[in-house]
Amino acid sequence: MGRVAIVTGGTRGIGRAIGEMLRDQHGCTVIANYAGNDEAARAFSDETGMPTVKFDVGDHEAAVAGCQAVEDEHGPVDILVNNAGITRDGTLLKMSYDDWHDVMRINLGGCFNMAKAVFPGMKDRKWGRIVNIGSINGQAGQYGQVNYAAAKSGIHGFTKALAQEGARFGITVNAIAPGYIDTDMVAAVPEAVLEKIVAKIPVGRLGQAEEIARGVSFLCSEDGGFVTGSTMSINGGQHMY
Repeated sequence: MGRVAIVTGGTRGIGRAIGEMLRDQHGCTVIANYAGNDEAARAFSDETGMPTVKFDVGDHEAAVAGCQAVEDEHGPVDILVNNAGITRDGTLLKMSYDDWHDVMRINLGGCFNMAKAVFPGMKDRKWGRIVNIGSINGQAGQYGQVNYAAAKSGIHGFTKALAQEGARFGITVNAIAPGYIDTDMVAAVPEAVLEKIVAKIPVGRLGQAEEIARGVSFLCSEDGGFVTGSTMSINGGQHMY
C-alpha cells in the first residue's frame, strides 16, 4: 500500500482528477474530502473505489477531527492537496461581508486548518508533500472577485512561508495556479463571457483537469523533493508570472 493522501474538494473536477492520478501513478490510498453533497460523494466512491470523508475545511475543529479520523482508519497522512474552494462573486460595492468571509474562511482558512492538522506528523516522519491549489486570478486579479482573488493570492504567500518551515523536515510545500479549466465551475460562466476568456488564452482552449493533476503528481513524487515554495502556473500562457 502506498502513502496516504487527502485531497480536499476531491469528489469532482480538478480534485477528482488529482485523486485518481495519485492513486494510479503513485499507488496512494486517496481519501477525498467533501463538504455537502452526500449523494455525489456516494456516486464518486462507487465509480472510483476511493473513500470519502465529510467535513468543512473552513471549520478548524472539524478539519483537525476529520484528519485524525482518516489517520485512525487509513494510517498517517503524508500527502495533502488543498483543493477545496468556493466562489461568491460580486463587485466590492455589492459584496456582502458574508460573501467575503465565507470565501476567505474556506479557500484560505482551509489551507491553514488542514496543514495545521497534518504538519506535525509529517515533521515527525521527516517526509511530507503539501500542494495548495491557487488560481490565475490570485496572480492577476479579476473583476468582481476581490474575495476569491485575495484568498488565492494569500494561498501563494502561505505556500512560500510554510515551505520555509517545512524544508528541513523533508516537507515540501508548493502551489499550483490553474488558469481556466473545463470544470463545472467554469461551465457555469455565460457562454458569451467564456468565449472572451478563451480568446485571451494563447493556446486557444480551456485546460483539462488532468493537466492540473499531472503537476500535482510531480510535486507529490520523490522526484519533486527539491522543489518547494514554488507556484506552478498551468494556464495555457494566459498569465506569465
